[in-house]
Amino acid sequence: MGYIYKIYSSILLRRLIMVKESKCCCTTNIKLKYRNKEDKEYRQLVCRLNRIEGQIRGIRKMLEDDRYCVDILTQVSAVQSALNAFSKELLGQHIKSCVVHDIQEGKTEVVDELVVLLQKMMK
Repeated sequence: MGYIYKIYSSILLRRLIMVKESKCCCTTNIKLKYRNKEDKEYRQLVCRLNRIEGQIRGIRKMLEDDRYCVDILTQVSAVQSALNAFSKELLGQHIKSCVVHDIQEGKTEVVDELVVLLQKMMK
């Protein structure tokens, strides 16, 4: 019950922040950018992270239970794959919304920011 309340509270808080912020996808606020995600997108991303969090807790439990190293490493590999999938999804959303919006607004520095981000992700 507390889990559902926590998600509901965070959605309400996001909506309050979105009302105060402008309606564009990225809003600059003292060097910080906030992305106003659709509720469906937000819930899907949070759901993915919750699954990943559960997997990590499972790995810790496996380690505490002195499970076989190969089994633990298999789960670590699964978590890495899940994080990569999360990153790809978030990056795709960012490009389709924030980057496109900024380029349409004439803010071409977003391309340099994207290049730096891709270089970090490809390490």
